[in-house]
Amino acid sequence: MSDKPLIWLGSSRSRLRKFPTEARQEAGFQLRRLQQGLLPSDWRPMKEIGPGVAEIRIHARGEYRVFYVTRFSDALYVLHAFHKQTQQTPRREIEIAERQYAQLRRFRKKREDS
Repeated sequence: MSDKPLIWLGSSRSRLRKFPTEARQEAGFQLRRLQQGLLPSDWRPMKEIGPGVAEIRIHARGEYRVFYVTRFSDALYVLHAFHKQTQQTPRREIEIAERQYAQLRRFRKKREDS
């Protein structure tokens, strides 16, 4: 089985690149596991964002999160990445991921209709 392509949406890639080295490396390792069809070491579903959306939880010099979708067979989509500074995920971070997910669904629907 070949790896799923990784597709970065919005500013997710540039945001992840701003993580400290240890957190960035851990995120990369966990995303690679997802590409290979494995689960991340620490994750949870994010149903409030959309069906099939989950987050990778990274504990390295702080708390970091990467929202992603693997439910589509063609690729692994990274919706959003951010430094989590409060116990509860800030609403604005969820809203960013919701917008990216909605845009992804519109794009996929338009492609299917063509």
